[in-house]
Amino acid sequence: MSEKASEKPVDRLDVRVLIVGGTGGIGRALAERYASLGSDVIITSRDAGRAAATAAEIGPNVRGIALDIAEPEKISPMLAGVGNIDRLLIVAIERDSNTVRNYDIAKARRAVTVKLVGYTEVVHVMLDRMNKDASVVIFGGLAGQRPYPGSTTVTMVNGAVTAMVKTMAVELAPIRFNAIHPGIIGDTPAWKDKPQALEAVRARTPGGRLATTEDVVDAVKFLFNNKGVNGINLIVDGGWILQ
Repeated sequence: MSEKASEKPVDRLDVRVLIVGGTGGIGRALAERYASLGSDVIITSRDAGRAAATAAEIGPNVRGIALDIAEPEKISPMLAGVGNIDRLLIVAIERDSNTVRNYDIAKARRAVTVKLVGYTEVVHVMLDRMNKDASVVIFGGLAGQRPYPGSTTVTMVNGAVTAMVKTMAVELAPIRFNAIHPGIIGDTPAWKDKPQALEAVRARTPGGRLATTEDVVDAVKFLFNNKGVNGINLIVDGGWILQ
């Protein structure tokens, strides 16, 4: 468990949290945070061994299971052993570099399936196991509003996430649904070894500070806990989108 996670004050202990994609990066940081608060945490990975090993590393109140949401027909049986939950966090992503000019249909189909069909099927499967005070946070990304070369599919699916939480918040009330859209998070595995690229982004960020994993974790907790927030898309990027 990270030192930062253990330093956080205890504010609630009695929640059960399912984190889809909880073995690395931001997903793992969130698992560590909730485990440090005494919550029961279930994390998923495509690989059962990795899920179990990561859960053991984080703590005794964490369980790991295998789940690949790129295969939505298998989601229901894979989640059959998960009981009632209070919080659902869907972090799992499919990294895809794709352009219209050189379009890879197989890669595009998988990315679309993960974020649109997979995310929705997870909610569908777990719906009857969430109480009326449950809260769901779904991950999108800033590419939905700030495209870049190769982001064709990523931009489209993250744009769809912004609509997904709105329709779910209306259809599945009183359960709250919100989305978080991280920008470039400099201390994540995908970015921490790219100092030149990070410096260029930092120079264009008001205040000269990139958002961190800890910032995203705190933002997720806010969306989970604040009952006045529903159906919103929260950007966490240090203001980079303004430049």
